[in-house]
Amino acid sequence: MSFEQQPPFDIPSTAPALPDSRPSPEKTSLLAPLWHTVLIVVIIITDSYFTASYLNRALAHGPINSSHQARLLQYGATIALELVLLLLVWLGLRIHKTKIRDLISGKWKTPEDFLIDLGLAAAFWVATALILAGLGYLLGLSNPKQVDEMKQHLGPLMPKVGSEMLVWVLLSCVAGFVEEIIFRGYLQRQIGALAGNIYVGLAASAIIFGAGHGYEGVRRMILIALYGAMFGLLALWRKSLRPGMMAHVWQDSFAGIAYSLLEKFGRLH
Repeated sequence: MSFEQQPPFDIPSTAPALPDSRPSPEKTSLLAPLWHTVLIVVIIITDSYFTASYLNRALAHGPINSSHQARLLQYGATIALELVLLLLVWLGLRIHKTKIRDLISGKWKTPEDFLIDLGLAAAFWVATALILAGLGYLLGLSNPKQVDEMKQHLGPLMPKVGSEMLVWVLLSCVAGFVEEIIFRGYLQRQIGALAGNIYVGLAASAIIFGAGHGYEGVRRMILIALYGAMFGLLALWRKSLRPGMMAHVWQDSFAGIAYSLLEKFGRLH
């Protein structure tokens, strides 16, 4: 009696894998006109520059004591800017007959599809939190001077009471959805098509993502750029923005609420 030798396990042929650096011929066409991409990048960098300049001028006169109304106004203005950028991206995509849902991709056809992306988002969130903690330590963000600088820059923006936390979570949902579309869906693919290499697109979009957070200081901008690169890798591997969107929403929501609670209970003093 003989038995056919079987491999110890089968690797599904449909398992996601990072693609070749060269875009396939059908994906090399631009998503939108080049001038449109330049416009989007200029808006992001300009907003970052003026926000950082305003914050630095304000801090030059001492600690900022923002009011409840000022924080809600800031959250509302940020939501509005995110939606305006999304509208501009949509208009640019329409010129080349590209659809936003094509950028998002990874449609959930079954409950299992949703649960897989949910699990991937959770694993990514935990893994990147650990990686960012290590990178932050290497960048010196854990020393008292940098912690104090972070409190001065970000403290006035963080929610303090329940109503602010609710609006903060809404802002986080909008940011998670819109920024993944803009940076990982649009800029990453568009610049990758321009350069003829998707990893150039990934690196460029990550740098722009970091540069868009000028109000957080240079070291945190570097950290955020590296974070953006991780989101880019996730999008390439999964061929979908959905897990990244969920992780992005969780991270932003958690950051604001955790900071508020730590401050409330005196852990940041």
